[in-house]
Amino acid sequence: MAGSSSASYIHMHMIEKCLIFHMSKEECVEALSKHANITPVITSTVWKELEKENKEFFKAYEERQSKQEQMSEEETNQMIQKIISDSPKESDD
Repeated sequence: MAGSSSASYIHMHMIEKCLIFHMSKEECVEALSKHANITPVITSTVWKELEKENKEFFKAYEERQSKQEQMSEEETNQMIQKIISDSPKESDD
């Protein structure tokens, strides 16, 4: 069970990085699926839970998102590669 907790923490950390890079939920789900091999339904579920726990933050975030241009696919790929390389590695013990 400790591995599951560690994986959850790492996943939340990666979603937080997506938020730092101003990615939409859809961009984050796609990027983590493509680059970190995380099932889209898992990222979507974690994102929804974060939204429930941080309603005001996500309301402001979504408003800001609607006003900004979305990153190009290349920029998104570069950011995700940085997220993955900066993320703590999950131990197998």
